[in-house]
Amino acid sequence: MKFNTKALLGAAAIALIAGSASAADLACLITKNNTNPFFVKMKEGAEKAAADAGLDFQAFAGEKDGDSATQINAIENCVAAGAKGILITASNDSVGPALKDARAAGVLVIALDTALGDADAQDMTFATDNFQAGILIGQWAKATMGEGAATAKIAMLDINKDNVSVDVQRDTGFLQGFGVEVPDLTVLASETDPRVIGHESTDASPEGGLRGMETLLAKDPDINVVYTINEPTAEGAYQALKNAGKENQAIIVSVDGGCPGIASVKAGTIGATSQQYPLLMASKGIEAIVAFAKDGTKPAATDGLTFFNTGVNLVTDKPVEGVESIDSTKGTELCWG
Repeated sequence: MKFNTKALLGAAAIALIAGSASAADLACLITKNNTNPFFVKMKEGAEKAAADAGLDFQAFAGEKDGDSATQINAIENCVAAGAKGILITASNDSVGPALKDARAAGVLVIALDTALGDADAQDMTFATDNFQAGILIGQWAKATMGEGAATAKIAMLDINKDNVSVDVQRDTGFLQGFGVEVPDLTVLASETDPRVIGHESTDASPEGGLRGMETLLAKDPDINVVYTINEPTAEGAYQALKNAGKENQAIIVSVDGGCPGIASVKAGTIGATSQQYPLLMASKGIEAIVAFAKDGTKPAATDGLTFFNTGVNLVTDKPVEGVESIDSTKGTELCWG
């Protein structure tokens, strides 16, 4: 699913419904943290869209990926404040019961980017097709390696071991795209392919990427393909490779498409990344809350999927045959952060 530049940067159709919600109606945004550029841009998009639509707006965030306790407190605070809708990038499925309570209290719950494992914990998910995002970088890496893909040594840098849906989908999508058999697409590390050197948790941060890459290099110093959950993690992985004098040994792939990540593609430190669009997720989420507050309408999925697909593009300056992509110049036009 593709979008042109104007559509991606235009906050969807919020202006068309501005004023349709009461000024007393409240929308809440709860993100995994408030430091990742992806979530920073998501907050900016939601805040602007809420203002344009006449909604009150409150934003909350965990201290880091996996901080479910802070998110649960935020959910409860939003319900107590009478919120009409909650937009959330859930840290993990432990927030599910609190979200189910919110729905029982009449609150519309929209998961952004990360679907909950319990379908009853959200009314709808607005997200990138994270599995497809993984497929794209896996296909690109395989084609780039050529015959060497058959004997590749792959490092997998995930968020954590909690089997968060976004983590699992990007990870398993990459492996399938690369040609690694994945017996169970619902969990991390079910594959037995010897090309996969190991999986390490990173908290989706530069520090975690550095630590995880160092651990896997100690296990096998000849790693030549590095999958990263996001571009901050890729930054740390590259630093670990550079510290070991191996920065030219491995190709790094990632997902997000923030402006710093696209700059890394342009510089050649990230070979390819799958770009997603948090501004569109946020603006569409606010649009859904406005419609719900107005007459109880709930959002529907798109493209025959179980969620509302906000699109993905592979960004690389080294295109390969058979894998559609855009270059870093176009990626820069569409990036965020």
